[in-house]
Parts: sequence; C-alpha cells; structure tokens
Amino acid sequence: MENRINNLLKNKDNILSIYFTAGYPRLEDTVKVIDQLVESGADLLEVGVPFSDPVADGPVIQQSNTRAIENGMTVKLLFEQLKDVRKKVDVPLIMMSSLNPIMQYGFENFCKKCKEIDVDGLIIPDLPIEEYVESYKSIVEAHGLRNIILVTPASTDERIRLVDEHTDGFIYMVSSSSTTGENKNFTLDFEAFAKRLSALNLNNPLITGFGIKDKMSFDQVCKFSKGGIIGSAFVNALSEGADVAESIKKFMVQFD
Repeated sequence: MENRINNLLKNKDNILSIYFTAGYPRLEDTVKVIDQLVESGADLLEVGVPFSDPVADGPVIQQSNTRAIENGMTVKLLFEQLKDVRKKVDVPLIMMSSLNPIMQYGFENFCKKCKEIDVDGLIIPDLPIEEYVESYKSIVEAHGLRNIILVTPASTDERIRLVDEHTDGFIYMVSSSSTTGENKNFTLDFEAFAKRLSALNLNNPLITGFGIKDKMSFDQVCKFSKGGIIGSAFVNALSEGADVAESIKKFMVQFD
C-alpha cells in the first residue's frame, strides 16, 4: 500500500525535509508552521513530539522541546491541533518522537490516531530495529504508516541491511556520529559514509539528516542521497523573529 512518502520518493529528487518541534515557539504555532512551510516549498515535514530527554538532539532542539513542554504541548493536544491539517496540506507528514511519549499514549492508539488524521509515517530514534520488527512493525503497517529508521556511521553493515529489509520508504541517513547541529567535519564524514552505503546496494533511498543548515549543505547531501533534512538551523530561525510566518519565509527563501 503506497502513501505520500512513496509517491514523493518516486517523483522527486532533492527532497527538502524540515523538522520542527510542535508547540514551539508558542503552543498555538504548530499548524501555522506547517502551513507556512508548505507554502514556502518544503517537500516533507517532520513534526517533533516534545520530550524532556530527546535522543541525539543538540542544544537548539533540546531547548525547543523544553519550551514546548512548558507551553503545555502534549501528544493528545498535538493530535487535536492536527485534526484538520489535511484540509490545506498534502505533503507527507512524519511524527518524530522518542518512544516514551508514544508508549505513554499507547503505541497502537498512537498509530490509530496518526491514521485518523492522515499522518504518513513515524521516526522513533530510540526504538531498536530488532524490537521494532518483533513487537511493533505489524501495528505500524496495519495502520498504513511508514516507519523511518536511522542509520549512522557506527551502524554495522549487517544492521544497515536489516534496516533496509524492514523499510518501505526511505532510510534516514545520519551524516555523522555527532548530535544534531554540531558536526564540524560534515563534508568528510558524510561523504565517507555515503560511499559506504552506496556499496551496500540498498533497496531503499536515503535522505540525510544532521549537520544540514543551509542551501549549500543541502545541495551537498543531495549529490549522494534523495534529499536532506534541516532541523536545528530551522528551529533556530523560528526563535529569532516575533512573527513565525515571516521567520519561515526568510529562512526558506534560500531554497527558491
């Protein structure tokens, strides 16, 4: 069963994916951010579910998680905010969350709600592939969702092949072993890992995240993968202006 993620991958290269934290900078900004990002040309959106101890995130995204929680964002409220999102927006939407908030809500209930509001996929960075396959894959697939799994330079070839085997969509290629927003040797680390993955002849395309902050680094990863994910740099841009829509336009104009 195809969904928007598969259709996008089939029909487009240089996919621009943007991550943002739901309920940041203000609680009511979630849908405003989605609407303006789509209007400004984003191809794919990762909606971050705030958690007090997010995995692998650098200080910018950690701070946005803290603020969103202080603002009052919860999983229940996020689903409420997104209930009419498909009236205006047709790009793929992926919920990115640590496992803990999903388990608190109930894994199956979470997937059911995602299907209800027409979300396309999940990214759960701290759910190991083996545990996913054994306990959760059947639930995710029963609700027509795609589970996007991260591979890093520290992943063994065997693990990467296992991820590829259990993926129907794209593989999230982590450009380096650093946390988000912090890699100083981006080019060298990324290209070495990209060549290693290429040699594995994987079935699924790659979209690269971590360390991509502008048009130049985005273009760089698109030479070796289907697209790039911008997180910290975008969240940072959101925090800089009083008007969310204007901040987004200003950040996105470089990709026109």
